[in-house]
Amino acid sequence: MFSDLECDYINPIDLCNKLNQFVLPEMGAQAFLFAMFLINGSWLAALLNLPLVVFNVQKVTNNRHMYDATEIFRTLSIHKKECFFKLAFYLL
Repeated sequence: MFSDLECDYINPIDLCNKLNQFVLPEMGAQAFLFAMFLINGSWLAALLNLPLVVFNVQKVTNNRHMYDATEIFRTLSIHKKECFFKLAFYLL
């Protein structure tokens, strides 16, 4: 999606509207998974998921969790790195 924005195939407002609808469900699913690891006593899995949960909580508390169409071009490289990091994390 970010590469579509770079190539000007998609408008920044449309991109942010599409991505913002998935931000909170993704964070909620990650928090639920972390809670299930804790409840089931999977301490290693919970410990491995803890950094991402802390990162998500920090983004929500600092109110940086939603994509802003007015600043998406300035923060595009940061968002791309974050998405690649999350992809690598989920694949492991």
